[in-house]
Order: sequence, then C-alpha cells, then structure tokens
Amino acid sequence: MHAVVMAAGEGRRLRPITERWPKPVLPVDGRPVLGTLLRELAAAGIERAVVVTGHLADQVRALAGNGAWGLDVRFADQPRPDGSADAVARALAAGAEPPCVVAGADTVFGHGDVGRFVDAAQARAAIAMRRDPAPAPPHRYAIASRDGHVTTVLDVDPGNPFAAAPLWLLSEDVVPHLRCDRAPYELGNAFQAAIEAGVAVSAVEIGRTRDLTDPLD
Repeated sequence: MHAVVMAAGEGRRLRPITERWPKPVLPVDGRPVLGTLLRELAAAGIERAVVVTGHLADQVRALAGNGAWGLDVRFADQPRPDGSADAVARALAAGAEPPCVVAGADTVFGHGDVGRFVDAAQARAAIAMRRDPAPAPPHRYAIASRDGHVTTVLDVDPGNPFAAAPLWLLSEDVVPHLRCDRAPYELGNAFQAAIEAGVAVSAVEIGRTRDLTDPLD
C-alpha cells in the first residue's frame, strides 16, 4: 500500500517559527514530526510515501529523502495552497496509487495507531477520529458517525466528543470527488461528497494525537 503525506502547508499559526523552518521538520519529543510519521507508516506496512511539498520545500525534501525511514519516499509539488484534496490529487499524479493512506505531516499518532487504522479500514474508504484532542472549531471540527460509518465529516454538534484526525484511507471511489467544488479543494468536502454519492466511509477511532498548532507546542 502507498501513502500520501501532506507537508506543503505554511503553518501560519506557528509564525514566526515557520518563517524559517517548515512545520514538518519541527520536533515533538525531540524528533522531527515528519520523521516520526514516516517511521509509523513503514511500521504499518506502507511501501511508498509520496510527500507533497510547498512551503520551504527544500528542508522537507532533505529530511524525508535521506533514506532513513524504511520505505520508498517520493515527492510531489503543490505550488499554490489549493487545499488538502488538491495535494492528494498531485500525489496521485506523481505515482501514489489508491487505496492509499493520507496523513498530515504535522501530527504525531500513538505508536501503532496508523497500522491499526490501516488494518481496520481494510483498503476501503475511512477517516480516523479521536477523543483527544477534542473538537475545537474552526481549527478542529467534530466528525459524526453511525453504526461504524461516517455520516457528517464536518459536524457542528457541540456535544459531539469526536474530532476528525488527519488520517484517511483514500479508496478509488473517493478519487473522483477530490476536486468536486472549487479551490481550495479540501478532503473533508471530497469525503462528504463521496458519502452523499453512496460511498461507505468507515469511522475508525484511534488514540490521542499531538500536533504543532502554535509556538508553545
């Protein structure tokens, strides 16, 4: 199985740090977030990761392409911030093949959670959800599910304890919806359009995640 790693974002909430360093190379627990993610992908059995770069791309490429992660790493460029679904479409054009895992490069997942997510998804469309950190719109929306399937990707119910995690399983039947609206094209909208078209999207609960949101992180 392949993976798409979205590492193109500017990380505006982390300014002024991200004026000098891209978010994916910054550390959590003393290790670059991107490096930790690539190791987790390799441990989950991922054979190839296409890393989508944009802001300060040379630093991201130097880290991801050093051959230390146990999987084949390739790159795709996203020259404009046209959204997460656009990033995935560019990765597919660069050789990523669905079904594939899609992950944000600014998040540390619990050890083994990526592998458990992949196993639970069974190569079908899926979105990971978590209780910690909790929903906090507009940065982190809730996700609604019923009987193990996602019903609403961006849920506004204040009583919903589940937030969507930046971890998806992109299946062939979701791909046609990647650019279904207008730029910026977002994965949330793509998966919601797929659900409304009759695609079953599994809701897979994972454990606590940590990410880089502001300079204190």
